[in-house]
Amino acid sequence: MEHNSSNFIRTIIKEDLESGKRDHVVTRFPPEPNGYLHIGHAKSIVINFGLADDFKGKTHLRFDDTNPLKEDQEYVDAIKEDVQWLGYEWEELRFASDYFEEMYDRAVLLIKKGKAYVDDLTADQIREYRGTLTEPGKESPYRNRAAEENLDLFERMRKGEFANGEKVLRAKIDMASPNINLRDPVLYRVSHASHHNTGDKWCIYPMYAFAHPLEDAIEGVTHSLCTTEFEDQRPLYNWVVEQCEMKHQPQQIEFGRLNLSNTVMSKRKLKQLVDEGIVDGWDDPRLPTISGLRRKGYTPAAIREFVKETGVSKGSAVVDEAMLEHFAREDLKLTAPRTMGILKPLKIVITNYPEGQVEWLDAEINPENPEMGMRKIPFSREIYVEQEDFMENPPKKYFRLFPGNEVRLKHAYFIKCEEVIKDDNGEVMELRCTYDPETKSGTGFTGRKVKGTIHWVDAKHALPAEFRLYEPLISDTEEEADETAGKTFLDYVNQNSLEIVQGFIEPNMENIEPHDKFQFFRHGYFNVDPKHTTKEKPVFNRIVSLKSSFKLK
Repeated sequence: MEHNSSNFIRTIIKEDLESGKRDHVVTRFPPEPNGYLHIGHAKSIVINFGLADDFKGKTHLRFDDTNPLKEDQEYVDAIKEDVQWLGYEWEELRFASDYFEEMYDRAVLLIKKGKAYVDDLTADQIREYRGTLTEPGKESPYRNRAAEENLDLFERMRKGEFANGEKVLRAKIDMASPNINLRDPVLYRVSHASHHNTGDKWCIYPMYAFAHPLEDAIEGVTHSLCTTEFEDQRPLYNWVVEQCEMKHQPQQIEFGRLNLSNTVMSKRKLKQLVDEGIVDGWDDPRLPTISGLRRKGYTPAAIREFVKETGVSKGSAVVDEAMLEHFAREDLKLTAPRTMGILKPLKIVITNYPEGQVEWLDAEINPENPEMGMRKIPFSREIYVEQEDFMENPPKKYFRLFPGNEVRLKHAYFIKCEEVIKDDNGEVMELRCTYDPETKSGTGFTGRKVKGTIHWVDAKHALPAEFRLYEPLISDTEEEADETAGKTFLDYVNQNSLEIVQGFIEPNMENIEPHDKFQFFRHGYFNVDPKHTTKEKPVFNRIVSLKSSFKLK
């Protein structure tokens, strides 16, 4: 986080250090490797790493890998890449599975103290016995087993003598607690599943609510920062640390989640979109995953600044995607070369331009950053312009090409539309135009003015390219609420969220690389797609359009 930005977590840490309650700061970013990180995780990354940096502390990257059925090495590798790409380096790399032996020992300690018991109830029965927000829970008939029996059963669970779901280890706290999380929560379950880190060593695995506080305590985390859905679990977090007699006592602090408008943020739903082939993998540019934003063309700086601007508070908020786009434009406007690309080409023949002649025109690479220098653009008798820059019967105040009208070609000359060539179906195939050699850009011509300026590429030298234009993947922000009406979020997938068009780019872009970024005149900022670009044809993902009504407060 920025040094000058104040928030309630920063205040707590500052007071802890000044009062002597803490003499250093250790935070952690603890994702479960069951999917790819998204923009909501970026907020947690920026907060945890940023605050630790500001107080000269350290941050661990720790994988909460306690559920082998959903976790995979692919996700571990992707998460590490995303954190580093965002610009952060962890002090230590840890896995919850590194501590399985100690967690088991702490569970044994709870059993010996009479604070945990092995339960034979099924998952459905445990739910049924738990009670409701208005009614207390009911004690399990197995709650008062002797410690010796519980120790024996728990050891046999570890040895693999019981089937999945046959037995669990539960904390013995209070079945009448107003906080349902304290009604004898499950601490361990049987799961005969191979683990990405420990292989087949274990067939019992700790629950997140038991494992997480122990991990924090083992690692010496001072401030355990998480989102507000864990606020109700804080009493259980503290109970585990205290009853397991951990030497170090971390402090859990919750902050509000970050959500984007018209965007799916649930890992389960994102996985469904990927598994069902609705999107092009976890890095699809329509997804809010860090890898999707990277492939679309967002920069680490834009994402970091966006997260900082959303602030840190207790309240969760849905932020308009326009704010994220604003920071992309701000970051790219001084660094992205300007160029011209034609997305939907219409050919023009300039009938009075000498056949075989080619001029090389000069243009700034980025007018807002003159240090980037100049580029050369070829111009000859045949060019491509955008189909939308011509109308045969235009409305009033249409200043681009129409029969008899004159426009300026960006960096080049005035041209006038003289003739429209159509195919047998009446579709416009080609325009015949004339140019005025006196009107060359940069010569100071003042003879007459035109109201329209359009972009173009030289047909003889143009390079073929593909352009991918994106709209929000979810067309209704109320998709969550309407699921009760028998619909799923898939009913709100925007079928027009991706448009692929074939066009042309300037020849000076011949040697571009994946992730190179450009501003195409009038169209917006684009990123060279790393997945589909070939030497024969680059593919460009539109990051953002050029203009927006969004204003930063």
